[in-house]
Amino acid sequence: MSTETTTQTPSDDRGFLDRLRSSQFLSELLSNRIALTGIVLIAAMVAIALYARLFLDLAPLTDSRLGQGIPDRAPPGWIGPAAADQFLFGTDAAARDIFKRTLYGAWIALKFGTIAVAASTVAGIALGTIAAYYSDVTDNVIMRAMDVLLAFPSLLLALALVSIFGAGIWKATAALILVYTPRFARVVRGAALKVLEDEYIEATEALGAGDPRVLARHVVPNSLAPITVQSTLNFGLAIIDIAALSFLGFGAQAGTPSWGLMLAKGVENGLLTGKWWMSVFPGLFLAVTVLGFNLLGDGMRDALDPRMREAVD
Repeated sequence: MSTETTTQTPSDDRGFLDRLRSSQFLSELLSNRIALTGIVLIAAMVAIALYARLFLDLAPLTDSRLGQGIPDRAPPGWIGPAAADQFLFGTDAAARDIFKRTLYGAWIALKFGTIAVAASTVAGIALGTIAAYYSDVTDNVIMRAMDVLLAFPSLLLALALVSIFGAGIWKATAALILVYTPRFARVVRGAALKVLEDEYIEATEALGAGDPRVLARHVVPNSLAPITVQSTLNFGLAIIDIAALSFLGFGAQAGTPSWGLMLAKGVENGLLTGKWWMSVFPGLFLAVTVLGFNLLGDGMRDALDPRMREAVD
């Protein structure tokens, strides 16, 4: 009777954190100061959004406060007659606290931006992968439809759609999903075509793997690198477009603490009369959030393609 002993080395069972630390992409990303700046800005906005969603009551931020002893269009406390810690960003034309409304606007922007980007990314991955894998008629039908949608400026097409189906932030988000899907489909199709040229795809098919297995286990996972950068950059664009549609009256409706709607009301009721705080603070938060996603997207692109970084340097 023999006794077998097995020796297990630490490298045989590396945990998730160990693999994460050894990731070249993550190392490149965290050593990129531009990407780190973007991560910090995004993390700050996410923290603000979660705080607003969990601890701020929405009713006082949407309903008019006129006639309740609160001054309308009052300046920020640190420059006005009120206490320095009162109305930190001032009040709007309905006597609502702009500071709290701006914080809650971060939740609305990130929530609907996430929905728009996530849904369009999933749809784009599905359409782009199917078009590349089945080619011929399927490819032509899908990509010509995507080309038709890409022929129109994104915001103009979204405006046309919400004009037809009606205003509202959910309808505006649905319109943006349709507008963004062709961008992801084209990127994924190009990446998938390169993957399909590899010999291991032919070997997998020769071993009897069906189409769903080939697509799910091999084509899609190896086509995701460029889509991560596209999704990050599109996140900032989605937040801007949602704000723009709300600014024009097609997105968030009256009373909603959306940055775009706050900018519109600030310009209408305050900016031309010297009440600058009604539009400056929502605009500043919008700019910082979009800047964070753009910086992170640039950093991710450099980490995935070091040759591009060297060329720029």
